Amino acid sequence: MPARKIVALLLVLTLTLFPLGMTAQTASADQLDDINQQLASLTDQLNKSVAATQPLQSQLDSEQKQIANIKSQIVGVESDITLKKKQIAGGYSNLAQKEKIISATIRDFYVNSYYDLPLLTFFSQATMDDVTNTLAYQHAQTEQDKAIITNIALTINDLQSEKTQLQQEESWLSDTQTKLDADTAKLNTVITGAQAYQTQLSNQIASLTQQQEQLVAQKQASLGLPTTAYTTSGGCASDLNPYKDPGFGGTKFGFFTYGVPNRVGLNQYGAKGRAEAGQSYNDILNAYYANFQITTMSTSSTNVTVNGTNDSGETFSNQTFTVEDYLKHIYEMPSGWPAEALKSQAIAARSYVMHAITNGQTTVLPNTQFQEVKTELNAQPWIDAVNATAGQVMTSGGQPIEAWFSSTHGGYTHASSDIGWSSTSYTKTAQDASGSINSWSDLNNNAYDKESPWFYCDWGSRSQYNGTAWMNSSDVADIANVVLLSQTDASTTPHLSQTDKGIPDTWSSDQVQQELKNRGVTPYTSVSNVTVSADFGSGNTTTVTVNGDGGSHSFSGSNFKTLFDLRAPANIQIVGPLFNVEIK
Repeated sequence: MPARKIVALLLVLTLTLFPLGMTAQTASADQLDDINQQLASLTDQLNKSVAATQPLQSQLDSEQKQIANIKSQIVGVESDITLKKKQIAGGYSNLAQKEKIISATIRDFYVNSYYDLPLLTFFSQATMDDVTNTLAYQHAQTEQDKAIITNIALTINDLQSEKTQLQQEESWLSDTQTKLDADTAKLNTVITGAQAYQTQLSNQIASLTQQQEQLVAQKQASLGLPTTAYTTSGGCASDLNPYKDPGFGGTKFGFFTYGVPNRVGLNQYGAKGRAEAGQSYNDILNAYYANFQITTMSTSSTNVTVNGTNDSGETFSNQTFTVEDYLKHIYEMPSGWPAEALKSQAIAARSYVMHAITNGQTTVLPNTQFQEVKTELNAQPWIDAVNATAGQVMTSGGQPIEAWFSSTHGGYTHASSDIGWSSTSYTKTAQDASGSINSWSDLNNNAYDKESPWFYCDWGSRSQYNGTAWMNSSDVADIANVVLLSQTDASTTPHLSQTDKGIPDTWSSDQVQQELKNRGVTPYTSVSNVTVSADFGSGNTTTVTVNGDGGSHSFSGSNFKTLFDLRAPANIQIVGPLFNVEIK
């Protein structure tokens, strides 16, 4: 392809690819680990953020490759221009050598054309043959001179044309290179901006994570969340049945969670429900754990040391027990429950402590940060369950498993990775019900742990609202605005903490509304309805839809929960992934 056509093509490609103005846009058996779940949710948001910018990054990478390809073609054009320069220079050098020739030739041609007249030739020759030959020679000489002159003239003309064309190509090439350099700089700016945005978002999420961790810790400390089924603490802060009036007018909204934060491994109230339905302890354990075998180990000769203070205030000072004796002092499940439930708990507790010992932890705490231990022996039904399962340990790969358990899972059991813990092969995600769960009604009727006082609760309270966790329309409007603003501009998230904790740089509800208006979004001042959708297969709220004077907006369940827990007043929280909204 001629160089000038390549250059022209490059210019077209450049303008097509780069139009002006382009922009880029080790936890205890029942440790309350909601903070870790929030961290997992935030990590998920970051991954989604990176995924959202990935198409732009891919596009920019592709365009950079096209620029590189164009520049490689320019190298060829430059080589062609360099060669032409040499050829033209050589042509002019040859012309210098031909100057003498063309001067003499033009002079001879002129003489032959105007002075060598036929009559003079006729009189100067002896014979007619000589005359004819001389005339023929003169004619041939004249034609030769004419050809030489014409040839050199054409050479000069060609050189002039090529020189002009070369100058044009050099100008085109310079313009193209300047344009490409400018567009490359623009692309680099866009890429740098995209990368800076991701870094900024990561920092913002980290900031949110730190704030949220502090808030969750503060809120959970006052929630009275049950650590195990053995606890005697009450149920929901503001019960739905019977309904407890908060004392304010208008619509009341309650955000009710199914179960308590830790939903991994044995569901204690679920084990009770399964035992009452006739299941054996083997059935129960297989319902809550996966990929394990029950192995008999020498636990009666294996020691464990207890040091610390239990939840009742009793102190242990490096007191050593055999594992079997240690188990008889454990208080994790009411001893009056069915024997098969107690046996499943005994094996889970034994596996949990043996996992710790196998991993070098010879001293354990006597409280729910590990397992609740008391100085006195537990009741006889529990001791019978320990004796009936003596030495039985759940193992995976020949090693005792970390057999987590908690009081109430809310109709589901979850894999450890579901709530932000390390992934394990022996935990699983499954429905925990006597029949399939395809609706809220199925869940409420079929869940094995439905009798738990913590099965379906709205957590938290406000003294000014009769000690309930009910929220009014403006409360929910503020939370919806916070979710909207964070979704619209992630950089605002660090300003969206709850307003009654004195956290620096927190925006009031009025300022949040103004920030939304500044970004072209209509805020809510009141909310008339909130609905949720759930994945009943896995036990997760997937979508929250808010309706009010700000229109109708749908949010992901996990994102709504994260910002709800960050913004909701007092110690009101959604404590798990599956939640519903009750309206009064």
